[in-house]
Amino acid sequence: MSKPITDLIHHPYSPPEHFEAPQPGVFKASTVFFADVAAMRARDWKTKAGYTYGLHGTPTTFMLEERLAALEGGSECLLAPSGLAAVSLVSLALLKTGDELLLPDNVYGPNKALASGELANFGITHRLYDPMNPRDLAAKLSDKTRLVWIEAAGSVTMEFPDVPALARICREHGVVSALDNTWGAGLAFRPFDLEGEGEGVDVSVQALTKYPSGGGDVLMGSVITNDPALHLKIKLTHMRLGIGVGVDDVQAVMRSLPSMVLRYRAHDASARVLARWLAQRDEIAQVLHPALEGSPGHDNWRELCGADGLAAGLFSVVFDERYGTEQVDRFCDALELFRLGYSWGGPISLVVPYDIGLMRDPKVAPWPYKGTLVRFSVGLEAVEDLQADLEQGLSAL
Repeated sequence: MSKPITDLIHHPYSPPEHFEAPQPGVFKASTVFFADVAAMRARDWKTKAGYTYGLHGTPTTFMLEERLAALEGGSECLLAPSGLAAVSLVSLALLKTGDELLLPDNVYGPNKALASGELANFGITHRLYDPMNPRDLAAKLSDKTRLVWIEAAGSVTMEFPDVPALARICREHGVVSALDNTWGAGLAFRPFDLEGEGEGVDVSVQALTKYPSGGGDVLMGSVITNDPALHLKIKLTHMRLGIGVGVDDVQAVMRSLPSMVLRYRAHDASARVLARWLAQRDEIAQVLHPALEGSPGHDNWRELCGADGLAAGLFSVVFDERYGTEQVDRFCDALELFRLGYSWGGPISLVVPYDIGLMRDPKVAPWPYKGTLVRFSVGLEAVEDLQADLEQGLSAL
């Protein structure tokens, strides 16, 4: 080739194969080359047998998908740009005009907003059920119900439902069950084997933003299934919507995965120390932590996760009703190590006050507490320092 720029772009050097290191290589691509036209026409983007285009996967994204599927006990995985994008993908793939969706009353707020907004605009209806009462779910299933979302634990109020019972009801009625498994992260319990081989939920969604990433700096979600036909149905929508993830972010999650169980256990251990300590304070009316006796759904958590099981690093408290919203806000503002911010699973502890009255439907599942609720995400700081921070914050009440 006579022109240097052409030689630069089409340089024939290729590095030798079989390079191995602790971290896998990062492959970025929109365009993927084919050896010839026959290979181009023969390639099927719906499988991992080869590569067709960056949106359909590279060695880097395939590797993360396979590891996440193995983590949760599933067989197929799709990546999305955020946890909410993963939730939206499932609903958009499985619902059409005239269908009905059932959501738990303690559902992740943006999931409910999706149902009230875009899904309603498409002619898809939704109803709320009491997640702590499987009979309520069974009673509300109709011949139009196509999808039921389950959360364990509730993302703000932390009730832990009887997940096997909810999944069983859906299975018996031929309705797809989808679990937001961000809290459990594939570590607290196996979502596809709740009562035995193949007797679990149909779909498990995670916000990889949380524990799999662990750094508070990546947005990503996953959709995992154990049914090839169901996976293909979601994958087709995934393709038609043009959903993709940045490979640098994929590499960041890959790098964090080996330490996830260590971090999860550390978050869990510190959260239990702080939750038990706050339960002894007279400023606190109720601690909402699945692993603590007296917390809603504790027996369900114990049955599913085991008496010595894992329980993440997230919990909420309800302040005694003598403390108003302004006082509780003052407590949150006074905290120094707990930063005000959404999300969880990162190294820095977070705190958020919530108005449960704006989030729950009293006709579905009446909220039994009157005080203001505050949710804590416990990071990786020394638990003694976090407890001291809470103590000085309580003095601001």
